[in-house]
Amino acid sequence: MKVAVFGGSFDPVHLEHVRLAEAAVKKLGLDKLIVMPSYVAPHKTGGAAIDGKDRLALCKIAFEGRNAIEVSPYELDRGGVSYTYLTCRAFAEKYPNAERFFLVGADMLDNFYSWKEPDEILSCVKLVACGRVEAIEKGEHARFQNRFLTDFEELDFIGDDLSSCAIRVSLACGQAPNGLDPKVYSYIKRNGLYENKTIVAALGLEKESRKEHSIRVAHLACERARSLKIPEEKALLAGALHDCGKNVPRSFEPLKDFTPPEGVPQPVLHQFVGAYLAEHLFGIADEDVLNAIRYHTSARAGMSTLEKLIYLADLLEPERSYPGVDALRSLFWRDLDACLVRALKEQIEYLKGEKKPVYSLTEEAYRQISKTQSSKN
Repeated sequence: MKVAVFGGSFDPVHLEHVRLAEAAVKKLGLDKLIVMPSYVAPHKTGGAAIDGKDRLALCKIAFEGRNAIEVSPYELDRGGVSYTYLTCRAFAEKYPNAERFFLVGADMLDNFYSWKEPDEILSCVKLVACGRVEAIEKGEHARFQNRFLTDFEELDFIGDDLSSCAIRVSLACGQAPNGLDPKVYSYIKRNGLYENKTIVAALGLEKESRKEHSIRVAHLACERARSLKIPEEKALLAGALHDCGKNVPRSFEPLKDFTPPEGVPQPVLHQFVGAYLAEHLFGIADEDVLNAIRYHTSARAGMSTLEKLIYLADLLEPERSYPGVDALRSLFWRDLDACLVRALKEQIEYLKGEKKPVYSLTEEAYRQISKTQSSKN
């Protein structure tokens, strides 16, 4: 008998999860594949975005009637942090005579070495890396065997580029995302899952083209946030609201008590308007989120990681096109501070070349971050 566990937050479950599971059943010759939503995944910053009972319900809808696939509440019922070694230990006890597998994304192989009790996991199951083969670096099998004295198996799966994170962002922004089973989407809408009324209201202040830009910034910010250890909800809020003051006239009633700082160039003013509206109209109290909105155009000295992220996501979202943008995008994923230094330098050079004023905050930001980068190198 061949049995496998497919674990994850499934937040939410999408069509690629289903396709991967069906591919695993077929290519591994499984008699049973157990889909197991986690209670709290150890690698997730801030945990899952919706309650476990809803993620379980969504999985049951998505996998209903799929051959050899069942959905298990085991980790949700157990509670606590969902450490894989505990699940695999229980899995081995339940199926002592079966050939047992545990499915992980190919992109998670590098993290496996730091998982809790990886040797015990491998004593209970054979690890199967699922995903595009090019996601597995050359030499990874040798590295794995050298450390664990066993190998992992590859399950080549060519699917669509789809992520639960992108789906969450779209839903929060009031958009219907691609990649959801219609019945899953219906459950989500019916129960108001992932919706963010503050974000939808703020986007409602923007022209359609500006709204689409803000949503793209939110997507990019959330995609990068995890590797920076920034909670997704903060990146989402700051990214989606960063331009909420862009299209609002000064006669707008909620701005009657707003006073801008002195000496602000007109192209920069909207960042202060946006932060004011975020705080006084939409009730945002997180100072880090407010500052990310407040300085997303000018930058400033002493920026937090979230501030840097939103500044760069605004500059680099997919529809931006200008000389050097591709080089900046590449650097964005490798080294946020190095990307910020280059972006500020190029912005200042551009403004001076156009004989436009350079805001003092931007110059201060460049001096401070370039000095910090120089000391690192």
